[in-house]
Amino acid sequence: MKAVELEIFNKLFSAVAEEMGIVLRRSAFSPNIRERCDFSCAMFDEKGELVAQASHIPVHLGAMPETMKCVLPKFDWKPGDIVITNDPYSGGTHLPDITLIKPVFLNGKLCFFLIARAHHADIGGKFAGSMAVTTHIEEEGVLIKPTLLFNHGNLNETFFDELLKKLRNPKERRGDFNAQIACLWRGEKRLKELYEKYGIKKLKEMADQLKDYSQVAMENIIKKIPEGTYEFQDYLDDDGCGREDILIKVKLTIKEKEVIVDFSESDSQVRGSINAPKAVTQSATYYVFLSLLNSIGEYPINQGCFRPIKILTKSGTVVDAEYPAPVAGGNVETSQRVVDVVLGALSKAIPELIPSASCGSMNNIAIGNEEFAYYETIGGGMGARPGKDGLSGVHTHMTNTLNTPIEALEHEYPLIITKYSLRKGSGGNGKWKGGDGIIREYQFECDSDVTILSERRKHAPYGLYGGDPGKRGENWLIKADGTKVKLGSKVNLKVRKGDKVTIMTPGGGGWGSI
Repeated sequence: MKAVELEIFNKLFSAVAEEMGIVLRRSAFSPNIRERCDFSCAMFDEKGELVAQASHIPVHLGAMPETMKCVLPKFDWKPGDIVITNDPYSGGTHLPDITLIKPVFLNGKLCFFLIARAHHADIGGKFAGSMAVTTHIEEEGVLIKPTLLFNHGNLNETFFDELLKKLRNPKERRGDFNAQIACLWRGEKRLKELYEKYGIKKLKEMADQLKDYSQVAMENIIKKIPEGTYEFQDYLDDDGCGREDILIKVKLTIKEKEVIVDFSESDSQVRGSINAPKAVTQSATYYVFLSLLNSIGEYPINQGCFRPIKILTKSGTVVDAEYPAPVAGGNVETSQRVVDVVLGALSKAIPELIPSASCGSMNNIAIGNEEFAYYETIGGGMGARPGKDGLSGVHTHMTNTLNTPIEALEHEYPLIITKYSLRKGSGGNGKWKGGDGIIREYQFECDSDVTILSERRKHAPYGLYGGDPGKRGENWLIKADGTKVKLGSKVNLKVRKGDKVTIMTPGGGGWGSI
């Protein structure tokens, strides 16, 4: 009966976060949130420990415990408060990911926190979309230190109005903020209904037991991995500012029911915007082990899952950035390479469970001018798995977003999608083949700024056990007069009306020799 009861409360808690996400999506103004679902919602207890989350964005969710660790002690929390932050050096991911945190009081006692994190299409950066190649965090946009947006239920109107003035398309931004606020109110309403039915004592007891249950489940997974130390390294193509072949190295040590994941030998932080905050590196590492856990069944994802995983980084490195390092690409690109190196290390210990490298890039593109700002990521090929080919044209690993439908994009913005197809033959060959990437081509109906942040244009997604690597990605500018220019993996450029940009995303690696 205990297991049944735990599962019931796991679903009840998770349903709070899922419904928050539904409200956020249906209320949002921007296609990035409304169509692509680039947001995440979760529930924490009064100690700042994760209780439940919705099935949203891995890079958002895995970083939230670090956010709570940094933000919780800063405030004397009161009913009606909402804190806003995007600070990447205090548990954030990158500046466009804006986090709202609401405490929930039951019978006058602080019992839970609700979090809604959403990627806003612009946060006032030097370039439209706030996802550019930069050399300082201030160029990426407005850095919001943890601040009370609502104080005891009262909106900090001066702060909010000043913030919106700094952002492109403030009407759209305001709409997305209101959607985030609304989803927190809905989550609070559902938690109060659970309190009225079960009481505080029962809710807190079930939350604690769920965390203990998940801890044991993760420990059992780790115990199945042969003890030892496993190393793997891979490289980021470049930082967009002249630095190439940036090392990410992991040393993974399995001892009984604990794993130590050490990234301290990775390269120092760089000038360009691919530095990852510590929270992002933690998130990517957690993701890999959560994937192992859920490969044998569906288990509650909460703070208990993370307790047996010890993550070591060195401050000031590309995987633990310090101010003022820019981090826009660290969240979306470096996180993917962290996953690749952790999986690569595990492939030496449990080859029967580990896939080859997937696309390895979110293939980010941001487009806009002073009138509009648009951002999206593009999928690629999934790495082949032992016993199965990789899927084609999907978002993999640290992104879990949808694609933006062409109709929605063209309706909202002065853009035309002239090509959208699978990139046939881009997956690596092997006993099991890697999935194919995607070709997506944009035609511009007005002069615009364009930023591309991408990876795996130089270092191909690796195959395993004799499988071939996936095909590297390519980025192209096709001018209105027909001139073709090959672009780097990370560029800021100005385009004219009639120009086109083509993104050809990488395929996944193959697995096993033919």
